[in-house]
Amino acid sequence: MIPVEIAGERCHLLAERALLHAGTLYIADAHWGKAAAFRASGVPLGDAPLRADLERLHRALDRSGAQRLVVLGDLVHAAAGRTPEVLAAVAAWRAAHPDLPVTLVRGNHDRHAGDPPAGWRIRVIEEGTAAGPFVLSHQPVSSPAGYVLAGHLHPGVRLEGPGGQRLRLPCFHIRPDCAVLPAFSRFTAANPITPRAGDRIYAVADDQVVAVYP
Repeated sequence: MIPVEIAGERCHLLAERALLHAGTLYIADAHWGKAAAFRASGVPLGDAPLRADLERLHRALDRSGAQRLVVLGDLVHAAAGRTPEVLAAVAAWRAAHPDLPVTLVRGNHDRHAGDPPAGWRIRVIEEGTAAGPFVLSHQPVSSPAGYVLAGHLHPGVRLEGPGGQRLRLPCFHIRPDCAVLPAFSRFTAANPITPRAGDRIYAVADDQVVAVYP
């Protein structure tokens, strides 16, 4: 967990692919039920990715001491992924955090998958909602209302070693107008981004966050 200043606010970036600010933990693109959705299309995948992601979310909440959770879109991957097994796994996670307020900024996948079941007790809001010093969004956009926190792009960065080895890692892309969080789901590819002047990039490498640009 490393401290960074974003829009004049002190934040922390977690290796669990989350951002912490003033007691609120932000994640993006959880894509719960993605493996189940693939399975419904005939691809033989188990639900191990979901269980691992839920455990990582539990660790992030515990380690950060966060009092609230905000998901910046794409909580559920698809309607086909809302299987009994997925619903039960998420319900068990929710039962372990009964007093945690959870908010979802509705993203493109959420619009197709449908809002979370009532039993998950997740408040759903639209993009562009202001929350303290930030504007919450799924799509990375500029907003006259303030600095934007977003996801959607699944940002990644390519790194090259001295021996020519190459590695692609998920990253936080901190732009002058918007911070784009890495996809929380590890069952989601990281899309390489090209930084511009004024950008900062922090790669997630196993259990640490590393500044790689500028």
